[in-house]
Amino acid sequence: MPKTVADVMTRDPIVVQPETSLKQAIKILADRHISGLPVVDGEGKLVGVISDSDLLWQETGVEPPPYIMLLDSIIYLENPATYEKDLRKAMGLTVKEVMSDRPISVKPDKPLRAAAQLMQKHHIHRLPVLDDAGKLIGILTRGDIIGSMAASQE
Repeated sequence: MPKTVADVMTRDPIVVQPETSLKQAIKILADRHISGLPVVDGEGKLVGVISDSDLLWQETGVEPPPYIMLLDSIIYLENPATYEKDLRKAMGLTVKEVMSDRPISVKPDKPLRAAAQLMQKHHIHRLPVLDDAGKLIGILTRGDIIGSMAASQE
């Protein structure tokens, strides 16, 4: 019988809330040697994910988009909205200001193979696992999948 997400997910994952300071979130990531955290509201519903890639803006800063001047007008060669979003991430002080607010998630009964394909397709390292009410019940990481693969080979 094929494995499901529920068979290998990490239950009761470490979470943060939108109001959590970035300093605190960074400490959790570093202390626990993990690369991302689900962000939940007061009811335990998923509202986002904060990952190491979201936090890199804090260190790297942001370059303004390239532009050209034409008759006293600025014409951006890239979308300036992307720059504004990246700038907010670079200047943010709370998880809410930096997190990805449209995370991809899965249900616990999803086949593990399909979840792994979803992670690979979207280049993500973790999938929050939600119950039918949208409440976070676990997280599936690449490490969970590799661990399951190793266990099945023994």
